[in-house]
Amino acid sequence: MQEIKCPKCGEVFAVDETEYAQIARQVRDKEFEKELARRAEELDAKRESELAVLRLQQEKAEADKDRTIAALQARLDAGETEKKLAVTEALAEKERELLGKRSEISELRGKLQSKEAEGQLKEKALQQQYEEKLRSKDELIEYYKDFKSRQSTKMVGESLEQHCLTQFNSIRMAAFPRAYFEKDNDASGGSKGDFIFREADEDGTELLSIMFEMKNEMDTTATKHKNEDFFAKLDKDRREKNCEYAVLVSLLEIDNELYNNGIVDVSYKYPKMYVIRPQFFIPMITLLRNAAQHSLHYRRELQLVRDQQLDIRHFEENMTAFKEAFARNYRLASERFATAIDEIDKTIHHLQKTKDALLASENNLRLANNKAEDLSIKKLTKNAPGVRKLFEELDSLE
Repeated sequence: MQEIKCPKCGEVFAVDETEYAQIARQVRDKEFEKELARRAEELDAKRESELAVLRLQQEKAEADKDRTIAALQARLDAGETEKKLAVTEALAEKERELLGKRSEISELRGKLQSKEAEGQLKEKALQQQYEEKLRSKDELIEYYKDFKSRQSTKMVGESLEQHCLTQFNSIRMAAFPRAYFEKDNDASGGSKGDFIFREADEDGTELLSIMFEMKNEMDTTATKHKNEDFFAKLDKDRREKNCEYAVLVSLLEIDNELYNNGIVDVSYKYPKMYVIRPQFFIPMITLLRNAAQHSLHYRRELQLVRDQQLDIRHFEENMTAFKEAFARNYRLASERFATAIDEIDKTIHHLQKTKDALLASENNLRLANNKAEDLSIKKLTKNAPGVRKLFEELDSLE
């Protein structure tokens, strides 16, 4: 059961659950409707207020929109003008760049054409130089073939030597004023080379030395020699004549490209040995001479160190000789001094003996003197009565 108190009279009623629920529903429905109506009025009023505000805002927004649209339109118009100006300026700039590019392209094309023309000229010049060298080489080969065909075997070798000698003498005073280049005439070791080159600097120090061998043969020779057939003899001549380098000037193996391409270093077989064609005779000397001049500074420093070591060695030798001489003189002087001391000791001993002898003689003389002083007639005639009687008679006569 539920109790409900009347709000007007204060009487309390007892109602069951069902009645209570009906009463509560009735009360709630009325209150709900009243509340709903009130809320609806409030909502309508609030909606009207909000609608008024929205209308104001909309009107303001419309006005702002119009102003914004006008401003945007003005800005758009200005932007369009600015855009047109920018586009115009950009187009002008691009046109200028395009013109510059076209000018640069034209310039590059001109340079390219100039380079191509220059390259073609260089290629043509190189081709002409190559053809000229090839022609000169062919002419030189033909010249030597013709030259050898008209000479005897002995004259072939002598002509190559004379050719090299003439080449050297033509530039001797200008390029090698202090050089020696003469035939090797010393066969005391069993063999000899063809030419010896020596050059010294202004101080007389040897700068470079080369043993030369010239080899040629006629094309009609049955047995063809090879360059390497002469390496061992050339190396032997170089060592016996105390030369630094060995050079074989050769026209042998005329079709061998190894020897036709330039200077050939064969030091893998024999030290400091080269094989050249006659046209490389002067360049070979110049190359070796330049290399020797570059190393001259270091060689001088090395020589200075050697001289200093030699001076030190001489000083040490002189000091050793002085010590040995001083020791010898000291030894001789010491030996003589010891001999002198020994002789002095012997002399002192001899003098002591002499002194002792003299002292003994003095004592004897003293005794003799004492005896002489003590001597009397009486004592003399002590055992001679006849003599004493004779002295007595003489004393009486006086």
